[in-house]
Amino acid sequence: MKPTLVVLAAGMASRYGSMKQTEGFGPAGETIMDYSVYDAIRAGFGKVVFIIRPDFAESFKANFDEKLKGKIEVAYVYQEIHSLVDPQYLPAERTKPWGTAHAMLCAKDAVDTPFAVINADDFYGADGFVKAYQFLTTECDEHTYAIVGYELSKTLSEFGTVSRGVCSANDAGDLVNITERVKLYKKDGVIVYEENDTLTPVHDDAPVSMNFWCFHPSVFTLLGNLFNEFSKNNMDNIKAEFFIPLAGDHFINEQGGTIRLIPTSAQWFGVTYKEDAPSVKAQLDALIAHGEYSKNIWDTGN
Repeated sequence: MKPTLVVLAAGMASRYGSMKQTEGFGPAGETIMDYSVYDAIRAGFGKVVFIIRPDFAESFKANFDEKLKGKIEVAYVYQEIHSLVDPQYLPAERTKPWGTAHAMLCAKDAVDTPFAVINADDFYGADGFVKAYQFLTTECDEHTYAIVGYELSKTLSEFGTVSRGVCSANDAGDLVNITERVKLYKKDGVIVYEENDTLTPVHDDAPVSMNFWCFHPSVFTLLGNLFNEFSKNNMDNIKAEFFIPLAGDHFINEQGGTIRLIPTSAQWFGVTYKEDAPSVKAQLDALIAHGEYSKNIWDTGN
């Protein structure tokens, strides 16, 4: 069976200040998601599952239903505060869902093949999807997952600091851990992270997580068990978020699983800040000029 692509598109986009997931950046109004889905189709994926919020479902579906018809199977899943939460563990004061792993868990009934997970507002490049497809169709099983690692220097923003999960791997190329660095930027030509008023350099090619994961459907059982405990333990923390790396860490250290670190040299770009938007458009224009994409990727024959 062909693998599935799960797109995390329910984010609030608070730093950006608008619903960046549905903003057009390509010459024919393509969103960043359009290019991800297009690259996934070219790589061989057979289904896309969009995880969205009910309040913008109508406009979201109107944007994607027609253009994807006949090209890939499409499903929509809603992530809401109460989704898959035991009511006794749901704080009345909570105003937002529970994070990326909770979003992924919401897709459990829509996914029955090995699958990749990506952010809606990140441009990953064709190479990432080709490598994810290869892994999902040849290596992925109940004991072996993967993460696509991007070179740190190719994931920075010119308009502020970024947070990145820096990946460490063993000699076999398997993920050991992900260390979150919350203030990364380039200073005097060197990438540094800032912590406790101290600047520490980081190699340009250090592999970082951009939330591009590959899983077997058996992960949903793990997620369900972990989320039940997480929501119970965080009843009094209304801002607690259940992130995918938490599940990955448990899979490695508690279940003895393996997460391959798949390197890619592809250029990542995204809209972390509103000022990033012109750069995103310029980078897409450059890719089109080099023939990697057409001016309208959904035209018949493209």
